[in-house]
Amino acid sequence: MRYSDDIIEEVRMKNDIVDVVSQYVKLTRKGSSYFGLCPFHNEKTPSFSVTPSKQMYYCFGCGAGGNVFNFVMEYENYSFGEALSHLADRAGVQLPRIEYSSEAREKAKQRETLLEINRQAAQYFYYQLRRESGQIGYRYLTDRGLSDETIRKFGLGYSDKFSDDLYKFLKGKGYGDDQLRDSGLFNVDERHGMYDKFWNRVIFPIMDVNNRVIGFGGRVMGDGKPKYLNSPETKIFDKSRNLYGLNVARTSRKPYLILCEGYMDVISMHQSGFTNAVASLGTSLTSGHASLLKRYTQEVLLLYDSDEAGVKAALRAIPILREAGINSRVVDLKPHKDPDEFIKTEGAEAFQQRLDQARDSFMFRVSVSEKEFPMEEPQGQNRFFERCARLLLELSDELERNLYIEAIVRQYHRYGISVEDLRKRVNTLAMKGTPIEQRQQPKTVEARQAQKKESAADKAQKLMLTWLVTYPGIFDTVEKYLSPGDFIVPLYHEVAEMLFEQHAQGDVNPARLLNSFTDSEEQREVASLFNATIHLETMEEQERAFSDTLIRIKQESLAEKNKNWDPTDMAGLQELVKAKKELEDLGRKRQQLHISFE
Repeated sequence: MRYSDDIIEEVRMKNDIVDVVSQYVKLTRKGSSYFGLCPFHNEKTPSFSVTPSKQMYYCFGCGAGGNVFNFVMEYENYSFGEALSHLADRAGVQLPRIEYSSEAREKAKQRETLLEINRQAAQYFYYQLRRESGQIGYRYLTDRGLSDETIRKFGLGYSDKFSDDLYKFLKGKGYGDDQLRDSGLFNVDERHGMYDKFWNRVIFPIMDVNNRVIGFGGRVMGDGKPKYLNSPETKIFDKSRNLYGLNVARTSRKPYLILCEGYMDVISMHQSGFTNAVASLGTSLTSGHASLLKRYTQEVLLLYDSDEAGVKAALRAIPILREAGINSRVVDLKPHKDPDEFIKTEGAEAFQQRLDQARDSFMFRVSVSEKEFPMEEPQGQNRFFERCARLLLELSDELERNLYIEAIVRQYHRYGISVEDLRKRVNTLAMKGTPIEQRQQPKTVEARQAQKKESAADKAQKLMLTWLVTYPGIFDTVEKYLSPGDFIVPLYHEVAEMLFEQHAQGDVNPARLLNSFTDSEEQREVASLFNATIHLETMEEQERAFSDTLIRIKQESLAEKNKNWDPTDMAGLQELVKAKKELEDLGRKRQQLHISFE
């Protein structure tokens, strides 16, 4: 639902940004702003600022910035709607009720019921673990090295040996058989009727990113089959779109997430301080998992078991992650089988070193391919480099492909392969029409522009926007010479139009302006427009900087208009000549541009 601008602004105004950020970051007042260590990148010297007058935050180190909505979205990895709801609850603002159709209301009610059944079941399993009959499950967990705190944190439980305990418990809560059947917690057959799906098992509650129990996993005690059992798909549980541990890992503030195989891998890693670990739920990684991961990270470390099945799982996951735009690396655990065994044997510090040494996923695929060919024979070498060429053709970015060609040659130069040899093989396969991974071609011109150093003209426009927000009193002077049309960078022009309109209405409010931008990259850039800096000490320096900035903006604006002028437009030509003359006069009379930043 799209809430009105008035409601959004009410929620923002009732959540002072200093109060909200202080719940996450220790802030110290310096002048008119507050500073602390940035929660979005690692730093030792505070560069993260919160400005009450602007109701905005900005990090001069990494460029993160925005209003209170942006902060909660970035820190908690919330969507805008989730952030709005969170802040509305915090401020006691009642959001308008969403009007559903009768069918939609019924579906929502069914989901709420299933979530409540799962919550009740999780509490029941947790209670059973602490009873005498649950000691077998409790000993299993403690023997695996889990502390009571970890058991509590993950809500681990136990299902008794009797196959109707949970059924009786939930029936006693007033739930009907149809509701219990839909929960996925029970089996039904003609002989036994309805009975518990999970019995005589250690229970692992599965939670979504909002910490709601949506399903369960169970590890059998003893030699029963299957060893691990998961909830079936239900109206609230889709195992291809949920990841175990993500509800905790998404707020770990680590630069990457670690993807491993099972519940115990995740739990033991979290207990050892690696709180950015997640696992798929008894299934191979899917595009749905990758899309979910993309919401929270740009990089994933693959940490599957070191056996053949683990290698195959990694090979399947790499292209799926790549297709989602996620960089991946592969962690080598040898000689240990899994992370739990590694950490118990060698410790957390050694484990961190293995994470730091994780291999580039493309080169991992190359090294695995090498093992398929008899490399002591020329024919085997030739087939291997043919495979390398096919892998390289999957890379649509030419620069990336060239870098990997050089990397392969460095690693396998002992076979006499050269960069030119491998590049020719790639080109030959391309000419034959070898299927290339379908991915949007990079816009090289735009990429180069994005990487270029900020121009003096861009800097001037950013400075002026910062000054207009910080010192609204200069608007009356600025409006005599500049209009929004003089800001020629499209985003800067859009922001200038909004600021000039706010000034006309008597309320320059950058935090409210940010509500209009929903794209995270745009939000960062707009926030940077209000935090451009230049060191000015004296009044003379301020006035000189202001006049230089204003004249630079006018010069660039006229140059842009001149470039786009239609030679048949004589009236337009006259306007350009007049504007140029006014600019020349302004340059000669800089002293008229008196300005105060007080």
